[in-house]
Amino acid sequence: MQFYVDGFRGGNPDIKDAAPNRRDRSEHAPLPEKVDVLIAGAGPAGLCLAAQLAQFPEIDTMIVERNPRNIAKGKADGINTRTMEMFQAFGFADKVKRETYWVNQTSFWTPDPENSAHIKRIGRVQDVADDSSEMPHILINQARLHGLFLEVMENSASRLAPDYSLAVRDLKIDPTATDYPVTVTLEDTGVNWGDLKTVRANYVVGCDGARSNVRKAIGGELHGDAAHQAWGVMDILANTDFPDIRQKCLIQSADEGNVLILPREGGYLFRMYVELDKLNPDERVANRQLTQDDIIAAAGRIMRPYSIDVKQVVWWSVYEIGHRMTDRFDDVPASEAATRNPRVFTAGDACHTHSPKAGQGMNVSMQDTFNLGWKLAHVLQGRADPSLLRTYSAERLAEAKRLVETDHEWARIMSAPPGASELDQGDEPRFVRAFKENLEFTGGLAVKYEPSALIASPTSQALASGLEIGRRFHSAPVVRVSDAMQMQLGHAAEADGRWRIYAFAGADDPRAIHRLAEWLEKDPASPVVKHTRTGEDIDSIIDVRAIFQQTFDQVAYETMPSLLKPCVGKLGLQNHEKVFCVDHKGLGDIFDMRGVDRAQGCMIVVRPDQYIANILPLEGGEALSTFFAGVLRPAQSAS
Repeated sequence: MQFYVDGFRGGNPDIKDAAPNRRDRSEHAPLPEKVDVLIAGAGPAGLCLAAQLAQFPEIDTMIVERNPRNIAKGKADGINTRTMEMFQAFGFADKVKRETYWVNQTSFWTPDPENSAHIKRIGRVQDVADDSSEMPHILINQARLHGLFLEVMENSASRLAPDYSLAVRDLKIDPTATDYPVTVTLEDTGVNWGDLKTVRANYVVGCDGARSNVRKAIGGELHGDAAHQAWGVMDILANTDFPDIRQKCLIQSADEGNVLILPREGGYLFRMYVELDKLNPDERVANRQLTQDDIIAAAGRIMRPYSIDVKQVVWWSVYEIGHRMTDRFDDVPASEAATRNPRVFTAGDACHTHSPKAGQGMNVSMQDTFNLGWKLAHVLQGRADPSLLRTYSAERLAEAKRLVETDHEWARIMSAPPGASELDQGDEPRFVRAFKENLEFTGGLAVKYEPSALIASPTSQALASGLEIGRRFHSAPVVRVSDAMQMQLGHAAEADGRWRIYAFAGADDPRAIHRLAEWLEKDPASPVVKHTRTGEDIDSIIDVRAIFQQTFDQVAYETMPSLLKPCVGKLGLQNHEKVFCVDHKGLGDIFDMRGVDRAQGCMIVVRPDQYIANILPLEGGEALSTFFAGVLRPAQSAS
């Protein structure tokens, strides 16, 4: 983390200097008449988007929430490794790691062959595969996660905060208008219940859940099916003689159903997902009038011979598994997708719903808006054409389909009785095999975006075989040359809307990095020159970093080109954090770990949402310039 770039000041460095001309947020101040982006719903998806847009105080963002305040407990709790990588970019991953439960092992229990009325442990699986990510899989109270995003918003120059007790009732889009074409009707759900207010917006994002009014307003419907199976979930404080209560557990009984145990933060709390009654096709779960006592009793039957003495039920709910998604994530009909730019988007549960068993709901919802946020910022800053926003639905729809299909299969396996012939062939139960096979998916690491304007074809993929174009940038250990700081290379990136170019030096041509840096900084054909506006820091839109094969004491830092030691900020201070080398203390060599060609080196182009957009040779400047020209407008034409 860097600060003091614009001068020294004391206090918490996370709190940015407030931007001028901010919205009046005093108690009786009126709502704005116009905003750039209106976000409906202050859940994980909405808050992730708001936290990203809050980094751009020139963008007027409003987020509304029908509830009167942030939630206190319950709802989702699982955060996969990919989302933790995203949290690192927002600056609170270390805080999350300190506070949360880390899922290190998953235990599997099935009926004891000698007494099928009892369960028996059949094995354990490491939950996060070695070197799949530097981050852990963690469990956290969703309300606390909300609080962390709210802190980012509050500390930003925008001082953004939700408008509680307001919900989107309806919206209308004027296709002939170029500015603020979306008229949003907001309904007061608080003290002045039912009062209606109108706000005009350039863009609206519906993060307002499975019953989304934003989705309904653009003609979207959730399509899919229901499993007709009731499940209960409860967060409890309890004593038990079950030996694996502080490990994630998947439990199958012979006749009573299944249980998923998830230990929670703090050392005492844990969550249980408990299979309850099978529902009739025309029946809803509410018809059964199931209670917390029914969940506790069912858990006791499934877990025999072990018992549970519940001291406190912190939160509980009963639900039915459903797998549904919309056919598009924005307001543009398929027949107009090639010619019309979207103005209204949906994200999270507003466009896809599924079971909580794989722990993906909150994660995929936030990844939806992390994909969208930087694109909205590029367009609203005039750096990119509005057609860039078409890529949101194209990219996230494919991932939602994968999510729903995989989760549907996983939920079916979890609910199947032990010994079902099509599921339990081989040396181990199908649900154990499926868990192992899906580790990449459950870690959030299976996402791969297909070639487009934002994802180049893999022409030079061989230059970095372990960093696949279209997948997230897989970090690895490095040492920062200027101060010998051991760190993860991926942690140099923040959620600030900037592109990254990681230039890996090749052994065959030691001067290649210097020539590249000189070209990037000064040549009119360079994307850095073409897309950086007058008066901006040279790394304001494209941030270039270099990685050398020597150890830090063998790199001549004093000879580094000026692009890698740029003077930035109001005071023109030199940035000393752009040159890296291999780790010298045995944590791993990034060139070997990620298959980077040692002889030639390469450039890795990484999008603002941490996905690899292109891999090019160090002399591939023309191709680099062509790639960025397909995404960003020339600086002189931006507005």
